[in-house]
Amino acid sequence: MPRRTIRLLISFVMLMAALSGGVLATAGPAQADECYTWNRTLSEGMSGADVTQLQIRVAGHVDYGEILSVDGNFGPRTKAAVTKFQQAYGLGADGVAGSQTFAKIYALQDPDCTPIHFTYAELNKCNSDWSGGAVSAATAKSNALRTMWKLEAMRRAMGDTPLVVTSGFRSYSCNSAVGGASNSRHLYGDAADLVGNPSFCQLAQRGRYHGFGGIFGPGYPGHDDHTHVDGRTSRSWSAPSCGI
Repeated sequence: MPRRTIRLLISFVMLMAALSGGVLATAGPAQADECYTWNRTLSEGMSGADVTQLQIRVAGHVDYGEILSVDGNFGPRTKAAVTKFQQAYGLGADGVAGSQTFAKIYALQDPDCTPIHFTYAELNKCNSDWSGGAVSAATAKSNALRTMWKLEAMRRAMGDTPLVVTSGFRSYSCNSAVGGASNSRHLYGDAADLVGNPSFCQLAQRGRYHGFGGIFGPGYPGHDDHTHVDGRTSRSWSAPSCGI
């Protein structure tokens, strides 16, 4: 039976249950089928593409200054990140990714795999196809997805306070138009300039706990009106007005 037909049948059953005062329990949102579905419990010592997909979603749940390697290998640091993810959402925190952990991830993601509070459009206000940067369009878009999941973790840690991205991916032409640095991480798709209700210093300070290698904020030239975070693999932080 086609997946769309199955979903329509499930929706009809749920509607009938609601109308009759019944209660129907479901295993998780339908988004799982449209984005990515895990088919096994994952724990330390395992490896594979499903571990990589998990790492992308928990890479923002790390310790101060830590950057989780998204390499498909479930090691001690991945276990620690899964544990922090579980703690952040009130799940049993054992570092093993099973049905409850995956159900929460499904609830947090849209059908295109982006976390529910961020979109590709928000991370790319330059063009429609992610082209013209320092990496291929596919890589730039993939980098942006990883950045969004880190931002989702940061948002959660800040009490689910909305974070607004004013600039994400830039092509060379877009970067030049705004006076960006010639080696800007925006060219790679893994950078985001943030504003919002938290102060710029709060954003810079909090970013140190969510896997961002690059953090620049107030006191750093050109960054007094936003906080910049990016996914470089080596640490480069500077927000002198914030004690960073």
